[in-house]
Amino acid sequence: MAKGSNTLSKTAVWILMGLLILGLGGFGATSLTGTLRTVGQVGDKYIDINLYARTLSQEIQAVSAETGNPLTFAQAHAIGLDQAVLARIVRARALDHEAEQMGLSVGDEALRDEILNIPSFQGVDGSFDRDAYSFALDQAGTSEAEFETQLREEVARSLLQAAIMSGTTMPDTYAETLVSFLGETRDFTWSRLGTSDLAEPLEPASDEVLRAYYEANLGDYELPETKRITFTVLLPDDQIDTIAVDEEDLRAEYQARINEYNRPERRLVERLVYLDEAEADQAAAQLEVNGTTFEALVQDRGLSLGDVDLGDVSRLELDAAGEAVFNAEVGDVVGPLPSTLGPALFRVNAILPAQNTSFEDATPLIRQELASDAARRQVAVLAEEYDNLLAGGATLEELDQETDMRIGTIDWFPAQGEGIAAYDGFRDAAAALSEDDFPEIVQLDEGGIVALRLEEILPPRPAPFEDARLNIQGNWEAEQTEQRLTAQAEAVVPALEAGESFASQALDSIVETDLDRSAFVQGTPPAFMTEVFDMESGDVRIIPSFGSILIVRLDGITPIGGSAEAATETAALSEEMGQLLAAEIFTIFSEDVVLRAGPQINQQALDAVHVNFP
Repeated sequence: MAKGSNTLSKTAVWILMGLLILGLGGFGATSLTGTLRTVGQVGDKYIDINLYARTLSQEIQAVSAETGNPLTFAQAHAIGLDQAVLARIVRARALDHEAEQMGLSVGDEALRDEILNIPSFQGVDGSFDRDAYSFALDQAGTSEAEFETQLREEVARSLLQAAIMSGTTMPDTYAETLVSFLGETRDFTWSRLGTSDLAEPLEPASDEVLRAYYEANLGDYELPETKRITFTVLLPDDQIDTIAVDEEDLRAEYQARINEYNRPERRLVERLVYLDEAEADQAAAQLEVNGTTFEALVQDRGLSLGDVDLGDVSRLELDAAGEAVFNAEVGDVVGPLPSTLGPALFRVNAILPAQNTSFEDATPLIRQELASDAARRQVAVLAEEYDNLLAGGATLEELDQETDMRIGTIDWFPAQGEGIAAYDGFRDAAAALSEDDFPEIVQLDEGGIVALRLEEILPPRPAPFEDARLNIQGNWEAEQTEQRLTAQAEAVVPALEAGESFASQALDSIVETDLDRSAFVQGTPPAFMTEVFDMESGDVRIIPSFGSILIVRLDGITPIGGSAEAATETAALSEEMGQLLAAEIFTIFSEDVVLRAGPQINQQALDAVHVNFP
C-alpha cells in the first residue's frame, strides 16, 4: 500500500505542478486583485479564484492549440468549457472534503519527500534548491503554505481514489465469455439460387396485382418531408448565345496559348549519369559487347529506373544531347553524351509526336471558352440588378417575364440531386428556406444565380403509384422469386441435413472455413454471418437475399480453445474491463460525494474571472 501511495502522490505532484507552471504563461501568473478570493465552497473547502482562473486559461489555451485558432471566452462559454472546468474543480474539492472527513491526510515527512523530488525545485546538481522553490511559487502567484496545503490535499485525494478503485476487477468469466464469443469460427457450405434457377419463368404482373402489392406495402414507398419551391434561375450557358467574341480577341488568346496548340515533338527519356567519360565509355561498351541491359547498368549503380527517369522532354531541354536522342528510335540507348550532371547514357522509351493546331481548328474551342467567361461576368453584373428588383417588391413571375431568368418549380428534399438540385448553392438555400423568407439572389456553382420561394411543405407521404411503378414491379418480382425459390429449396433440405453433398442435389456450392463473426462473404446480405452463427452444426437454413435465396449448411463449429493467444486476449480484456469498472465506480462515488458536500457557487466571483478573458 505504501508503494502504491508513493506512486500516486508523485502523479499528483506532476499534475499540480503542471497547473502551476503552465499558469506562468498566461492568465493567473499573478493573483487576481480585489476583495473576492473564492468562487465557491464545497463542504468546508473553498475554491480559490486564482485556481479557477488558471485552470480555465489552460483549457482555453489547449483547445486553441488543438484547433489552430484562438478561442475567445464567448466561444469557450458556448461549448460549455467554463462549466466543465468548474465541475472538475468542484469534484476535486468535494473529494478533498471527503478525505478530511475520513481523517485521511499525508504527514509532514512524506510531504517533504515529495517536494524534494520535484525536478522544478532542484538545482543543477539535482539537489533541492530553496531559491528555485520560492521563485517558482512566487511566479505562480501562490505562497509556500498554500502550495503545501494544495499538495497535501492532492496526495490525500489520490489516496482516496486509489482506495476506491484498487481491487476492483471484472470477473474472469465475463472476459472468457466475450473472447470465446468473438473468437469462435464456423465452417459452412452455401449455394445461391437466382431467377435463372426458377423451375418456371415468372409471369409479368398485371396493374391490378402491382396496385394491390403497392397498397399492402405503402410504407416502402414513402416520400420524405418535401419543400415545394418556385425558383427563377439564370446560368452562364443561357447567355452564351448573346455573347459576341471579336476575331481580334480570338487571335490574341490563340497567341497567348501558342505553346498549348503547337507543341514540338517530345520524348520519354531515361538518363544514367557517370562520374567521368571513361566510366561512361565502359558502360556503353558493356551494352555493345557483353550484351548487358540498361536496367542492369542502373542496378549496378545502386539506382532504380525511377531515379533515372526524366519524363517527357523536348530537344532543347536536353541541350547538347538533344540531337542524338531525338534521332534515336524507341528502345535505343545512345551515348555517352554530355549533360548538366556529367557524361550520360540516354534511353528513349516513347515518342510523343508534335502537335500543331491551326488557328482555324482552335477557334471553336477558344470561342466557347471566351464566351463562357464573358457570360459568367455578365451574370455577375445582372445578379445585383435582379437582387435590387426583388428587394423592390418584384415577384419571381415578373423576373421570368421581364428578365433573362427562367422560372421553374421543384419538390425538393435533401437526397434529391438532379437538375437545379445538383447545385450546392441551391441545396444549401433550399435547406434553409422557410415560408417567411423573401426571394433573394443566391450564387450557384460555375457563376449561375437563382432565387427561391417556398410554396408549401409537404409532409411524409406515399409516392404516387405511377412514380414508384418501376420500384414496385422490381420489389414484387424479387418477392415472388424468393417465394418460389424457397419452395424449391425446401425439397432438398432433408437430403442436405442427412449429409448428402450439394452436388448430389444439382447445386453449385462454395465452402467457407474458419470464418469468425466479423467476416464478410462477398455476395451475401449484411446479416448473413449473424444467421450462420445462430445455427447449430448440421443445420441447413434458407436465407432470402432480395430476388434470390442462399442455402447454407453449417459443417462445423470451432471454439477458440485454450491457446496462449486466447489466454493473452482474455487477460488483457479482463484488465481493461476491470479498469473501466473501477472508473465507473469512482465516478458514481464522486457524484455522491459532490451531492453530499452541497456545492455553493458565487456567480459574481465567476463573472469577475470571466471579464478578464478576451
